[in-house]
Amino acid sequence: MKNLIDAVAKADQVKAVILDINSPGGTTTGGEAMYDAIRRLAEKKPVVATCGTLATSAAYIVALATDRIFVYGNTITGSVGVIFQWANVTELLETLGIKMEEVKSGPLKAVPSPFEPTDEQAREMTKEMVDDAKDWFFDLVAERRKLEPRSVPGLTDGRIYSGRQAVTLNLVDQIGDERAALRWLNKERKLPPGLKVVEWKPKTESSGLFGWFFDSTAKIFGSSASGIAAVLGQASASLKLDGLVSVWHPASN
Repeated sequence: MKNLIDAVAKADQVKAVILDINSPGGTTTGGEAMYDAIRRLAEKKPVVATCGTLATSAAYIVALATDRIFVYGNTITGSVGVIFQWANVTELLETLGIKMEEVKSGPLKAVPSPFEPTDEQAREMTKEMVDDAKDWFFDLVAERRKLEPRSVPGLTDGRIYSGRQAVTLNLVDQIGDERAALRWLNKERKLPPGLKVVEWKPKTESSGLFGWFFDSTAKIFGSSASGIAAVLGQASASLKLDGLVSVWHPASN
């Protein structure tokens, strides 16, 4: 995915970029890496985001990297924050008659661990790390949206919003689809109307740093392969999340 973004940035025939985002998010580091890549791209070309059903958590981080965010009225967005989860299987191991043995170099090495109860020292260390990432996310929202996160109802609690609510609260810019994004680019970035749409896809399946976030294609708008590039992101069916996570999903009963 990074190679595709870099190729779009270097392509002289590409005049602007539309990111089509439809994802609940993923690892916080992955969102940060994508944010940095999109900001580098935005230094060379206008970049806007169009958001589908979901643009939450790390996906919202990516949207923040663009010059303008378009959503549907019922797009689910927000979920600003970070979570670090781990299972505690100590009771299960005891039931099965399994005892874990270990030798480690220090009391905070490899904690929290699913194989032992989490003590207060380990929990506090983990909370400090989550709070640090949370503050970074809040600062990103403050910088890119020109608002005080604590002034937005529920934002610092990690709540979600509909697209209409997000527009009212200035978390996104306007209700609209790809056509609205094109009209904005034509008017505000002086792009010529009537550009052709050409679809690009990565040669191989996305993996590594960006694999968590995009099962992706790219679109190029323009005549004779010149015009607007749009990177399309979808959540991968084989999504695997490790470490700090910025992701939203509805609770299952």
